[in-house]
Amino acid sequence: MARSQVLIALAITLFAALAIADNAVVLTPENFDEEVGQDRYALVEFFTPWCGHCQKLAPDYERLASSFKKTDTVLIAKVDCTEYYDLCAKYDVTGYPTIHWFPKGSMRPRKYEGIRTADDLADFVNAEADTNVKLAFAPSYVVVLTSETLDQVVYDETKDVLVEFYTPWLIYEKVASAFKLDKHIVIANVDIDQHKDLSEKYGVKKIPTIKFFSKENKEGELFEGEKEIDDVKCGTSRDSEGQLTSEAGIIESLDEVVKEFVAATNDEKNNILTKIEHQVSKLTGPAARYGKDVRKSSKEYHEKRCWLHQD
Repeated sequence: MARSQVLIALAITLFAALAIADNAVVLTPENFDEEVGQDRYALVEFFTPWCGHCQKLAPDYERLASSFKKTDTVLIAKVDCTEYYDLCAKYDVTGYPTIHWFPKGSMRPRKYEGIRTADDLADFVNAEADTNVKLAFAPSYVVVLTSETLDQVVYDETKDVLVEFYTPWLIYEKVASAFKLDKHIVIANVDIDQHKDLSEKYGVKKIPTIKFFSKENKEGELFEGEKEIDDVKCGTSRDSEGQLTSEAGIIESLDEVVKEFVAATNDEKNNILTKIEHQVSKLTGPAARYGKDVRKSSKEYHEKRCWLHQD
């Protein structure tokens, strides 16, 4: 289970803010002036992928963008400040996320100071743009299983699967939403009213019954918590709101050598970079992708420090 926790946490750390589909228009220095300040209003989020507040806002902002996508008079857009720092600096972005409202025909924005939820943002945009757009329903992230599909999903040895055997009024959408970005986890349910044969097959004695089918144990483990979201961890480093905890994104083999790298002198860093290369070469799956980013960041940090030292 420890290995599962590490790999999932890594995937969350790097890709949580970017894993959601882009209904918001992605702005760059090349298209910013073409999209903003024209004959429509624009709400622009300036964000970074690593920012916890940005990650928390991401699903709400995506829902907002999806809702206004067909509205010709309003643009919902975003700028990645790790990629386009100068563009963000141009609009006095000093913290993340920063949300600016651009009136029609204007490149002089007003900072949004309201609550950062889909409902509050929609109310703001509707009031400013004189529109009456209703928010789209939030999508469901629960995989609905049937007699025909349950075995295929549960016995997939590449995934951990949490299954609720329920009747229709007992659905755990909040759990599924909290872990929706974790590609190695499936949150699923089975309607026992519709698939009574599965009750006997999987030993369902009461409703709801929740079973956890880890990658290591496809026999299934009965979940006996209080049926509260805080009790459903699935081996991840997420809290009940789906946000990262302090344990997220740590690989022990890299953690120690990175600490050594940060504390080292410029002369020592070259040797430690070799250690980082060695550790990264042994990683696989999501951990390997994370390791490559650590390696790249370490090299860029060292090169920048050396350049500053030479000056």
